[in-house]
Amino acid sequence: MNAELITSLKEVVGKGGYLDGDDVGERYYTDPRGVGDNQPSLILRPATTEELSEIMKLCHAAGQGVVAQGGMTGLVSGARPEDSELPISFERMNGIDELDSRTSTMTVQSGTPLQAIQEQADAQGFLFPLDLGARGSCSIGGNLSTNAGGNRVIRYGMTRDLVLGVEAVLADGTIISSLNKMIKNNTGYDLKQLFIGSEGTLGLITKVVLRLSPKPRSQSVAFCGVSDFDSVVNFMQHMKSGLGGNLSAFEVIWQSTYNLIVDKVETIKAPLSGDYAYYVLVETMGGDPARDQDRFEDILGEALEAGLIEDAVISKSQGEIDDLWQVRDGMAEAMATQQPASGFDVSLLIGDMEYFCAEVDRRLKAAWPEASVYVGGHLGDGNLHLVAKAENVDPQPKDAIDTIVYDLVGELGGSVSAEHGIGMAKKAYLSKSRSPAELALMHTLKQAMDPKGLLNRGRVFEMTPS
Repeated sequence: MNAELITSLKEVVGKGGYLDGDDVGERYYTDPRGVGDNQPSLILRPATTEELSEIMKLCHAAGQGVVAQGGMTGLVSGARPEDSELPISFERMNGIDELDSRTSTMTVQSGTPLQAIQEQADAQGFLFPLDLGARGSCSIGGNLSTNAGGNRVIRYGMTRDLVLGVEAVLADGTIISSLNKMIKNNTGYDLKQLFIGSEGTLGLITKVVLRLSPKPRSQSVAFCGVSDFDSVVNFMQHMKSGLGGNLSAFEVIWQSTYNLIVDKVETIKAPLSGDYAYYVLVETMGGDPARDQDRFEDILGEALEAGLIEDAVISKSQGEIDDLWQVRDGMAEAMATQQPASGFDVSLLIGDMEYFCAEVDRRLKAAWPEASVYVGGHLGDGNLHLVAKAENVDPQPKDAIDTIVYDLVGELGGSVSAEHGIGMAKKAYLSKSRSPAELALMHTLKQAMDPKGLLNRGRVFEMTPS
């Protein structure tokens, strides 16, 4: 990057809008996958959409590539800077512009942490249902960029289902502002969907209008032991039928993973013994505190009598709800203790999941007899998280393990990324889940909106700048 461009960029954002030299800390080139190889010499920290627009105009004229950074919690190396890229941090574009109770919407800046949005909604009698383990660090712009999923997709949908309007800056600095609050708006193309899930490759999100839901008046959670996978599936259908729209989470943990959580995460209180093949956290949220708990317990009792579950612990207080959710949230921490290993975030038909897990284990052990696999996830929406490891092998054969898992996902017609995105980590396997025609259309969109290839270059797929 030439000195003239650097000077111009610094002038746009002012003294508090950039970091350079020794002020560039490791957090700007580190994510959960580790420390990046490229320590940037300059970080831009715009405070407004207009500043970002001016930045992109200068970068577009100079052919300077940029990488967008939110909370740096992504799991596919989408925000770590590559060689010669200019990182743009959204940490100063942080705040809630408006909560409109009449339309049940909240307008927020893209750098706002997810937890801050949740807390503000709660304080005003609403619920913003997107929830994931990195809630305190991740930003809403990053959530939109990757179309994050999380714990309550079964009831509320993915991030894109919670968005009504988006403001974004294109590669040439053009501002696209469509901060719509209406649920019904069929006026041509739904442009916001171009930016949601495209991982910053088509435009940089600056503001978003979020849909809020009524704050539930009741919440009940149970943690259940189940003997076999068919019973897990039948138990889910039983709870869906009995609870209807009140079912808000159905999370499943395989036995080896549960025992790993209990063994490795010191803060966890084991709610059940480690003897069951599967463990299910089921949650309901409703509007009738006087009756919802009784209804929940009655439906669980029916499941117990029918042999769908073997045992259950039912929450009686907010503290017990938090304790049970900590077991589920502890899965990521427990899996992290197995590093170095290969992690996966895949979607499959529920009917294929038992075979998939058994076949992954079989194929891995055919190559490395002492291989281990840990599984859990959001079964209600078809999303599994896996960690696979070739024990006593150094270095880990990561590429070979990835190929085994993603080949099987492709054979079953699943998705190589359920909720984490593609980034740099999964682009070699994108064709396992997308057809040549789909990939060609993605390239066409990228070429049309960012012909110089400046935005998050090399993420999702490679392109040749025009």
